[in-house]
Amino acid sequence: MTVTQDLSFLSLITNASLLVQLVMALLLLVSVMSWSYIFRKMFAIKSARSQTEEFERAFWSGGNLGALYEEAGSNRRRTGALERIFESGMGEFNKARAAFGSKSMVDAGGVIDGARRAMRAAYQREMDALESHLAFLASVGSVSPYVGLFGTVWGIMNAFRGLANVQQATLAAVAPGIAEALIATAIGLFAAIPAVVAYNRYSHDIDRLAIRFESFIEEFSNILQRQVR
Repeated sequence: MTVTQDLSFLSLITNASLLVQLVMALLLLVSVMSWSYIFRKMFAIKSARSQTEEFERAFWSGGNLGALYEEAGSNRRRTGALERIFESGMGEFNKARAAFGSKSMVDAGGVIDGARRAMRAAYQREMDALESHLAFLASVGSVSPYVGLFGTVWGIMNAFRGLANVQQATLAAVAPGIAEALIATAIGLFAAIPAVVAYNRYSHDIDRLAIRFESFIEEFSNILQRQVR
């Protein structure tokens, strides 16, 4: 076999020790899962942002809150996160007012606190959904390089142990073993770098959405408070 054939990626992977091959297979599996979550999260955040902007335009256009609430309830499968937060708050507000019977008997503070708690609960559910799988990307980004380094160290150890049976150690004798070991580190970095970039980007995007949700909760609470006075 020629040197080029011996040092081809496929040849280095197939000739690696069993433990190094297992490390490479694990890193490739993790990389595939990571890319799957990266694309799924990208579409989810993009959809959440567009739905939030669409609902904000409808809400601040001065339309009737009752009509918005009925529309949110009838199209629940297509509603966005902010619209579901609004629906929870408005629904609790309507139930509380109906329980008091007349406007003169309404406990304004209790009604608003109930609506705010309902919106906070919905907010937490939406944030949990948006932040799902981010912990996996963070783990891949932090752990994968070390897993790859473990495979590299093990492969280099085997390469140098093989020199014990060689009368004269040369670079040509040790190069294939070291090269196949370094592939594990390369695969670990291939899995880690996209995961770290995606985690940082998506965390920033989700934080901005969270600020918009929290601002809406406070502003909508003020609107509801004016209605019960």
